[in-house]
Amino acid sequence: MFMGTPDFAVPSLRALAEGPYMVTVVTQPDRPTGRGARVSPPPVKVAAEELGLPVIQPESLRDPEFRERMAAMHPDVTVLVAYGEYVAPVLLDLPRHGSINLHPSLLPRWRGSTPIQSAILAGDTETGVSIIRMDRGLDTGPIVAQRATPLGPDETHPQLSARLAALGAGLLAEVLPLWLRGEIEAVPQPEEGATMTRTLSKEDGLLDWTLGAEELSRRVRALQPWPGTYTYWGDRMLKVLLARPLEGGEAAVPGTVVALPGEGRAPRVGVQTGLGLLELLQVQLAGKAPIEARALLSGYPQIAGSVLGPPAASNTRLD
Repeated sequence: MFMGTPDFAVPSLRALAEGPYMVTVVTQPDRPTGRGARVSPPPVKVAAEELGLPVIQPESLRDPEFRERMAAMHPDVTVLVAYGEYVAPVLLDLPRHGSINLHPSLLPRWRGSTPIQSAILAGDTETGVSIIRMDRGLDTGPIVAQRATPLGPDETHPQLSARLAALGAGLLAEVLPLWLRGEIEAVPQPEEGATMTRTLSKEDGLLDWTLGAEELSRRVRALQPWPGTYTYWGDRMLKVLLARPLEGGEAAVPGTVVALPGEGRAPRVGVQTGLGLLELLQVQLAGKAPIEARALLSGYPQIAGSVLGPPAASNTRLD
């Protein structure tokens, strides 16, 4: 029984489909997505249908009919990868070999729903994937296997997520046959070093220019594509899609837009922070398409010298 929903789970499903297993897929129902709110299947369902695998889409894992159906199937093992709903203990205990979960962090660090973003936000230099036997806690089960990898200084959440999805799929393909043969013993997680993530909100994306450039750069990398990072120029939202920290800066109010030397090209765009400058590389002004930040300065030269920030605190210099 494979349980998963988003893109992150697809490489693991494909890896198991290549093995000697009879796989039944459980995924979330089709839901409205995008601006048009068109009902679309989750990525795991799309992949399962391409692979010719049976798919079950319960409205809720608490549905008694789903539980009865799962019990009647007598699964050997449940493999869960980013399903997106709490799994009740009664379901965890049904399979003969229990239920295992692929989690994108080196547990016990970053238990919870946002481990990839949390690792980037914290400035971790190493991350990885863990396979655990699920218990009644939140990512607290004993560790079956782990694999570490360096976290690049410029990696964004989408980039790291794709890399960990592939890393986890490879580890899962290696470990599952050993687990089913009883050749691996799960080891309890140490409590030392345990950390919890938190749920992100849209407000987390608002950039606070009093923070340092390095921390703001991590926020830009970690919070893409959602909630995204943004500020305001006057009353217009300005999304910051790519940025990098620079040393130095001026004795200016945090949030002040600075034109930087462009090395023969149009000037680059920097923003004064509480410590150093944050160079904006790609931005999107409300109602416009994403552009290179240099183009913003060319199209709106009056932005230089203005102060970015929340609408009530920001101002636009028009002279």
